[in-house]
Amino acid sequence: MGGELDGFTIGYVPAGIGAEVSDFASEWEDVTFSTRVWERRVEDGHRVDLRVHVLRGGGLGSLDDLREFLAGYHERDPEGWRPTEFRVGEVTGLAGDGEAFRLVEPGVAVDVLADPELVPESELLAVVAQVTRSA
Repeated sequence: MGGELDGFTIGYVPAGIGAEVSDFASEWEDVTFSTRVWERRVEDGHRVDLRVHVLRGGGLGSLDDLREFLAGYHERDPEGWRPTEFRVGEVTGLAGDGEAFRLVEPGVAVDVLADPELVPESELLAVVAQVTRSA
């Protein structure tokens, strides 16, 4: 449905997501990002509806390490930002404020961000749970 991204299959994309899709690669604090973005044209430019990141880096050893890394990346207070734990099938992660993320294994994580006005949290969790290793 969402295609392949850095060794992962994006198995679910919510209905109504913009059809313009772009891929990017970047790095921050020794963590590499492979990113796919879904966006749409709006009156004053573009609006990002959904972003899926595959993150790889030695500092991502636990779910708490991942949360602290993402707090820094998004310039959030790491003590004040406490996303809620979720479980979808065998997948456990953290979610809140239009973002859901999980550790696939030490050093590899998936992070999904969506416009909360367009994508309810249940759909966000479905996306992050269905970003799985490609066969």
